[in-house]
Amino acid sequence: MSQSYPTSTVPADARPADVFRPHEAEDRTRSKVLAAVLEHGPVSAAELGERLGFTPAAVRRHLDALSRKQLIEVKLVGNPSSGAGRPARRYVLSQRGQTELGTDYLSIAKAALAQLQDVAGPDAVEQFARTRFAEMETRYRPLVEAAGADLEDRAKALASALTADGFVGSTTVVGRNAPNAAMLAVQLCQGHCPVQELAAEFPSFCDQETEVFSRLLGVDVRRLSTLARGGHVCTTHIPVGRVTPAPAGVDTPGTEPTVSIHQ
Repeated sequence: MSQSYPTSTVPADARPADVFRPHEAEDRTRSKVLAAVLEHGPVSAAELGERLGFTPAAVRRHLDALSRKQLIEVKLVGNPSSGAGRPARRYVLSQRGQTELGTDYLSIAKAALAQLQDVAGPDAVEQFARTRFAEMETRYRPLVEAAGADLEDRAKALASALTADGFVGSTTVVGRNAPNAAMLAVQLCQGHCPVQELAAEFPSFCDQETEVFSRLLGVDVRRLSTLARGGHVCTTHIPVGRVTPAPAGVDTPGTEPTVSIHQ
């Protein structure tokens, strides 16, 4: 006669061998969800369910538990295809989640770079960072070039490429309708940084990334803030050109900046 188990103690996504250890099964499954958010974030609950083969209810349960532990957080991401509607909810690792999931790797990376700096000097760390971001530049350049010559379009393409790599990129146009503005600019923001703690200790990572942005866009850019240095987001100022005054008698929109969030 087969033994039955109370449904309240057996996870819906548990394997048969796990029913004797429901808490261990929950922990293992939750770790899978956390790892999937790290690898694919920003990612929706539905996408996680498809990737992991979990029911929507199971995914929601684990996401809620990870949110309560402050291991993940929600990013609201606009839909660039429609340009309208409510922003979609996407999950990314929080700073605490990155630390808890990758403590060993982070410690090893920090120790390796520190030793490299001691043995070969600061220039060696800078060269390492330059090599790392050269790969990013190679992958991003065709995407940015495909956007054409317009700097706003190129910045949007760069933000989209960053988002695909988990940086949660967005662009904000500033100065277009501001009454006293002489210059038009785009602010490129990154809401997430996979190497935040490394960059906090080795600023060359931020410096090399900024140089890559400048080369991809073809203009000098300036970093206004970074997550590694305590900012809420990484913000890069991109000068676009002089503001063109509206013809006399033509009504202009309000002074709110144009914001585009790229998924």
